[in-house]
Amino acid sequence: MTKNNPFPGMNPFLERHWSDVHTKLITYIADALAEGLPDDLNARSEERVTLHDTDREERDMRPDVAVVESWKQGVPPQWQPEIAQGGDTATAEPQIIIVDEITERWVEIKDKNGRLITVIEILSPSNKGADRALYRARRDAYIQSRVNLVEIDLLRGGAHTVAVLFETVRKPAGAFYLVCVTRATSTGFREVYAMPLRQPLKSIRIPLRPEEPDVILALQPIVDRCYRMGGYWNTDYTQIPGPPLNADDAAWVFAQVQSAGLAG
Repeated sequence: MTKNNPFPGMNPFLERHWSDVHTKLITYIADALAEGLPDDLNARSEERVTLHDTDREERDMRPDVAVVESWKQGVPPQWQPEIAQGGDTATAEPQIIIVDEITERWVEIKDKNGRLITVIEILSPSNKGADRALYRARRDAYIQSRVNLVEIDLLRGGAHTVAVLFETVRKPAGAFYLVCVTRATSTGFREVYAMPLRQPLKSIRIPLRPEEPDVILALQPIVDRCYRMGGYWNTDYTQIPGPPLNADDAAWVFAQVQSAGLAG
């Protein structure tokens, strides 16, 4: 059994662990970019917490400090009410409501004065599903503000979400992944990379300021590193996550799995 990524390109089984993979991708992309940036630019990961509950609209927050209770996933501690005058206690049983928290993460390139130059979004299932409208509103705000935007979609599942009409993309045969780049200097154009499942992921151009050359981001080594560091040879390789593949792609995927000794 090999502990290297058994696929030449994207590993479709990583979708099963996307929360962890997504976090690693953000970190490794920021690290990879940092080495090639001009001295006055920085690549850093950013995050926003979105809360969902049954009674209120969604609220986006970017915390300065996060306080996490130790009982968050368990039973809350018992609260002892004050004794009212006369010895009575004002007792009530609270409703316990589960609140889902979704942490959205991305990479920002800023100059030393804090000016935002480029945003790199790695799409998540929520971006392509329940929170698609929120993501697109944020994406459009970047474009309207003349910020370079790079959208990396390594998920086969979910709705088409990147900032280009799906019908206009020249699609390779079989399953593929998409990267869409919108430059601040030419928002009427898109640079699109369509990457077939069976081929290595392409290196992509990350735009900076108009007078500066692009930084080249090699995606394949980053995905391979995610696989190794996450120990993803220890996962279920009997069923491909996401939407069904065509017969040829499915047969190819399982041949890669068997060749790597991960079939059983």
